[in-house]
Amino acid sequence: MTLQEIKVNRDRLAVIIGSKGATKMAVEEKTGTRIEIDSEEGLVLIDSEDPIAVIRTVEFIRAVNRGFSPERADIILDDEDVILTIMDLSSICTTTKQMDRFRGRIIGKAGKARSQIEDMTGTKMSVYNKTVAIIGLPEQAMIAEEAVRMLLQGLPHANVFAFLDRKKKEAKHNVLDYYY
Repeated sequence: MTLQEIKVNRDRLAVIIGSKGATKMAVEEKTGTRIEIDSEEGLVLIDSEDPIAVIRTVEFIRAVNRGFSPERADIILDDEDVILTIMDLSSICTTTKQMDRFRGRIIGKAGKARSQIEDMTGTKMSVYNKTVAIIGLPEQAMIAEEAVRMLLQGLPHANVFAFLDRKKKEAKHNVLDYYY
C-alpha cells in the first residue's frame, strides 16, 4: 500500500472535491486511488496499491492546488509522459507591486500572452498567487518555462514570441528529420 499526504490551500479544497464530491470520485475511479480530505487542516491523503497511480494523483492535486481547473489538470491522469512544473516567483519578487507586475507580464492583456505561450508550446499554464505552473511534455514545459523566465527578465513580448516560434520550427524540423 502506497500512502501520500499533500497540503492544499484551503481555497482550493472545494475545487478538488467538486460539486457533491464529483471531482474527487471521478479521480478515484480513474486512478484506482482512495482520497481522504481533511478540510480543517487542508490535508489530502491518497492511497492505493499502485504507487504510480498515487504519484499521478498527487501531481493532479498539486496542479489543481496551483490554480488549474480539474478539467485542465486532467491530462496529468491521462498521459503518463506529461509533467507538472511549478515556478516559485517569491524568490525574485521583493514587493507586492513587483509580483503584480510579473504576473501581469506573464498573463498579458486579457490573458493573451499566457494563451500564446500555451499555443506555441502545447502546454497549459496557470498563474496563481506566487507561482506559475506548467503542464506539458518535458521538452514543451522546459520551453514554456524559458519563455516565462525571459518575460521576468523584462524582454519584450515580441522577442519571447519570436523565441517560441523558433523553438516550434526547430521541433517541427527535428520531427521531419526523424521520419525522413
